[in-house]
Amino acid sequence: MRKAKAPTSRRADIQHLHQSYASGQPLLPARALLSFLHREQMETTANEETAESLIDRYEIEETARESRSMTFEGFFRYMESKDCCVFNQAHASVYQHMEKPLSSYFISSSHNTYLTGDQIVGKSHLDAYVGALRKGCRCLEIDCWDGPDMEPVVYHGYTLTTKILFKDVVATVEQHAFGVSAYPVILSLENHCSVEQQEVMAAYLVSILGEKLLSSPLDPATTGDLPSPNDLMYKILIKNKKLKDHAQAESASGTEAEESVDDVEDEEEEEEDNDEDEEEEERQTKAKFWPHRKAVAKTKHKKKVAVAEALSDLVVYTRSVKFISFTHSKDNQNLYENTSMAEKKARKLAKASGADFVQHNQRFLSRIYPAGSRTSSTNYNPQEFWNVGSQLVALNFQSLGLSMDLNDGRFQDNGGCGYVLKPAVLMSSQETFDPSCGQHGPNSTHLLLKMISGSNLPISRSGKPLDSFVRVEIHGIPSDSRKKTTHTVKNNSLSPHWGSDMNFSLSVPELCLIRFCVREQTGLLSSDFVGQYTLPFTSLKKGYRWVPLRSRDGCSLDPASLFVFVWYP
Repeated sequence: MRKAKAPTSRRADIQHLHQSYASGQPLLPARALLSFLHREQMETTANEETAESLIDRYEIEETARESRSMTFEGFFRYMESKDCCVFNQAHASVYQHMEKPLSSYFISSSHNTYLTGDQIVGKSHLDAYVGALRKGCRCLEIDCWDGPDMEPVVYHGYTLTTKILFKDVVATVEQHAFGVSAYPVILSLENHCSVEQQEVMAAYLVSILGEKLLSSPLDPATTGDLPSPNDLMYKILIKNKKLKDHAQAESASGTEAEESVDDVEDEEEEEEDNDEDEEEEERQTKAKFWPHRKAVAKTKHKKKVAVAEALSDLVVYTRSVKFISFTHSKDNQNLYENTSMAEKKARKLAKASGADFVQHNQRFLSRIYPAGSRTSSTNYNPQEFWNVGSQLVALNFQSLGLSMDLNDGRFQDNGGCGYVLKPAVLMSSQETFDPSCGQHGPNSTHLLLKMISGSNLPISRSGKPLDSFVRVEIHGIPSDSRKKTTHTVKNNSLSPHWGSDMNFSLSVPELCLIRFCVREQTGLLSSDFVGQYTLPFTSLKKGYRWVPLRSRDGCSLDPASLFVFVWYP
């Protein structure tokens, strides 16, 4: 329960509600409280027992409890409790079906997980893996390179980023993998190591991860589909290239080990092949810091890197293959094979062939990662790739801002376990869905948000009360994505009152995220971030609710909050 004393304006708003339903009397009877729950909070399943349980929980005055009534103070405690948070508390635990194939879920994923800063001179640190896992991340990236004394190292190749030992990364993952979530962790290897050091990697994975490592298919095997999160609880999967089996290798031209490897490029190479503009931009940027990078980039395409058999054997359900086309995948790709592509290529495909992309992601895992030209580790907006059903939408977790706010909002759902079931519109085999077409789904709706007031907002950097406003953002398919803003209340951090109504039409609400962002007006056209809160539309509670606020780094700003009214059919 939130214990901070609310400012006068919020108390006045809540007092008005109490008096309305108590008919001006000091006590609110259980039957009147039930009427409030039905009419204002839209809690249609509430009954008299529900009302009495709230009285037992929040009323401390003995005479009121005995008469099955609530004083204003008890009602106020209820209105400030998690029972009245805008986020549905039933979604703070795992509540979704976890027995569908992995391809049916959005999976919290990070890019360059080892980095704590930019991709040129930033530090690599084990704490970055710990932090990502504590945030519920379930797909971690490890960039592996040959190190001295046969010890593989992890860093961003051809840069000045610091190096950490591969074995230490694996030990850190083993220690923290299931501290927040019991569901499977995928280690996405960007593997640049020689065969000899890949064998060292494989030995570490086996010896350190032990029984947590999934090194063979489940027994009994699943019914032709990918296994489910439930099937893989407390397991760590290796995502890497894999040797072709003997039959495939014999039918392929040549018999050398290099030719028995899937013709898949490293993600960095793939990015350069797929996006010529980005390739030139990235090369020019990197050339400023390490002149030999351009020569390396030109020559590394000429050789294939063999995969060590010991490492190949550890790849089971997450085998990396090159994306050719949706038709090629439909005809040739196996369910246990997955593709990775840079954001620019994925964006082009989403715009040109959105429906095909959605259908592809119904069957296969696809990983999207930030462009190599994002040398300062900035992020794209992940919503555009969730819209086509991509599961592994990888972000730089160390880079704070809108993209990570959306990721945190998406994955606080379903108990923060890192797996969120994709909505039916993305999984239907009966109807085609193209997010770029602005079509109306079967669940299209109208959303009304009344931005009533704020409470205990942080003071400005200047030490003065804020000139604050609230911007509400809808992030969904392009036709649903909108922003609306309240007017600015000047010189009031304690209890700004906006009283603004905002109306939104949502054609595919089940894909939408709602972001409340409080900002300080600093000039005619300038403003500074104060706090925000993001949640899925599907976790939005109706009625009078308070919105907790979070700082730029995702930490609670309690007791800072907003007071709102939410309605939709």
